[in-house]
Amino acid sequence: MIRQRADVRPDTVGWFSLERFTQETVLAIFLIVLIAVLSFIRPDFLQSRNVLSILLDSSHVAVAVVGMTLVIVAGGIDISVGSMLAVCAVVGGLLAQAGVPIPVALAAIVLSGTVIGFINGALVVWGGIPSIIVTLGMLSILRGAVVLVTGGSWIRNLPPGFYIGQARLAGIPVPILVAAVVVLAAALWLRYAPLGRYFYAVGANREAARLTGIPVKRIQMASFILNGTLIGVAALIFATRFSAIQTNSGVGFELLVITAAVVGGVSIMGGSGTVWGALLGVLLLNVIGSGLVFLRVSAYWFQAVQGTLILLAVVFDIVRKRRLGEL
Repeated sequence: MIRQRADVRPDTVGWFSLERFTQETVLAIFLIVLIAVLSFIRPDFLQSRNVLSILLDSSHVAVAVVGMTLVIVAGGIDISVGSMLAVCAVVGGLLAQAGVPIPVALAAIVLSGTVIGFINGALVVWGGIPSIIVTLGMLSILRGAVVLVTGGSWIRNLPPGFYIGQARLAGIPVPILVAAVVVLAAALWLRYAPLGRYFYAVGANREAARLTGIPVKRIQMASFILNGTLIGVAALIFATRFSAIQTNSGVGFELLVITAAVVGGVSIMGGSGTVWGALLGVLLLNVIGSGLVFLRVSAYWFQAVQGTLILLAVVFDIVRKRRLGEL
């Protein structure tokens, strides 16, 4: 069954029933209410400077969550994205520091992600190893490689042309423009392109998809390669925004990206979810993070909020699907 949103049966549910609301709708309402409450408590919360800061902090996460959405929708998961982000950034930084032309160094950042995504996909599809095992191992391997290559030292003194993440186009920061293009293109592709719809079919029922002639293994492989490429783009945005590349970059990034996707309505069991929902998840997490700062609440509470949101999102998804007869 190919689906992007859960089917609603109006004849069997009331107007205010849970079944009438997709997770994206609930999330959008919650996000608006949260922003209104934060603005009421702290009127300076909606100052242009803070709004811009939230959007900039969301930009590389938004690109990464598109890749994670593709993987999860197709029935897999990738928990190596944090270490992947660090490796891609370090590769680009070291090449730029060594005097390699800037365009080549920037391209290497994205290419590194593509290669790692290919390796993850090959081990899952051709090796027959569960994606959570493959990417858990890759997470440790890549993190160890970063420390080994850099010796734990930050990469500094990068050439001026490297910092394209600090550039603006028509007054809009480049990272926000890149994220907007990636999100829009992916949302339209998944919604309208036949190949995009195949991702939902594979994630919903792999055997049924195979029997209908869908190339299941190619779709799974494509999901990991595209995810790796998008993590490379996210790393490019991340690495070129700051004056140095930290070796501990991306620690906990995988939890942030998976949380945003799941909270945004991407079913952890595969087969359903939208890029728009995942984007709402990213914005919600960054609004919460910024709100905690404005309210002078310890940043340590953010992880507790993340965990709570994951549990609430999964419970909501399961309850709604059971009432719709999908489970």
